[in-house]
Amino acid sequence: MENGQTVHLGDDDEDDRMLIKDALEEANPNVTVIEAEDGQELIENVKNSDDLSETVVVVDMNMPKMNGIEAIKEIRADPELVDLPTVMLSTSSNPELKKKALAAGADDFFVKPNSFTALLEIAKGIINRFLGKN
Repeated sequence: MENGQTVHLGDDDEDDRMLIKDALEEANPNVTVIEAEDGQELIENVKNSDDLSETVVVVDMNMPKMNGIEAIKEIRADPELVDLPTVMLSTSSNPELKKKALAAGADDFFVKPNSFTALLEIAKGIINRFLGKN
């Protein structure tokens, strides 16, 4: 069901959110992107969703109120959300951060690229892997 494909995007940087949303929508024009400025808002958005069957969460590491790892841990701790795919995007390429994100339950980890073309490739990969449609 194409119209049910949703990405919950959490990032406190408005420019990054816009670029990531643009890349996701270019990768799949049918995807709905629901934005949040921090981890708390992201969790609220996810919990208020009616249908999470074709949903992936894309979260930034550094955000106010609740960072990306805390948000992923909260998702994994909720029995209704435990299987929800989560992907962390970070400006940091620190391997320890990647380990922490994966240990918290992230399904994948990407370093934010410095070009839209590279971001589009990441977006296509996320959509293909977790939503099964490009």
